[in-house]
Amino acid sequence: MDYVVRAVRAGEWQRVKEIRLAALRDPVASIAFLETYEHALARPDAFWQERTAGAASGEHGRQFVAEAPDGRWAGTVSVLVERPGGEPGFGEAAEVGQAHLVGVFVLPEHRGSGVVDALFREAIDWSWSLGGPPLERVRLYVHEANARAEAAYRRMGFVPTGRTLPMEGDPASLELEFEIRRQPGAK
Repeated sequence: MDYVVRAVRAGEWQRVKEIRLAALRDPVASIAFLETYEHALARPDAFWQERTAGAASGEHGRQFVAEAPDGRWAGTVSVLVERPGGEPGFGEAAEVGQAHLVGVFVLPEHRGSGVVDALFREAIDWSWSLGGPPLERVRLYVHEANARAEAAYRRMGFVPTGRTLPMEGDPASLELEFEIRRQPGAK
């Protein structure tokens, strides 16, 4: 694989916006993301600048991108750090220190090339490397009808926890929680 996986840089807000808009145009966007293309498109530049600066800082999370040999971005994943006593994350307040993977997207022409695996390795490694009390798990949610994403997550070692949430905007559908636990003795 000739992709470079790295954290976004604060000045790359236009590229962050572009890949988010591409993700929201994907055929499964309505079950994979909690935002519409139209809503994201209407956001002002200041929103994208602030979002990107926060994702680059790594203070409460980080966004990673896979950069193809030609410099184009092939995919992305964001990590949100959730600590006990902090703001409730997606679902419920954190019972243990955990990372939450969100915004997973690989452009169609790069799927099947190992990009999502590389993005997840980087995101998980970064999560385990954080200072302070060690994070105990990395979690994510997947819509019950998103079989493609679920298969990729299982292949990478994520297992279902049994926790579910009603889908925002469609309470008849469920979001399924998956996790990877830190191995005992891992640093």
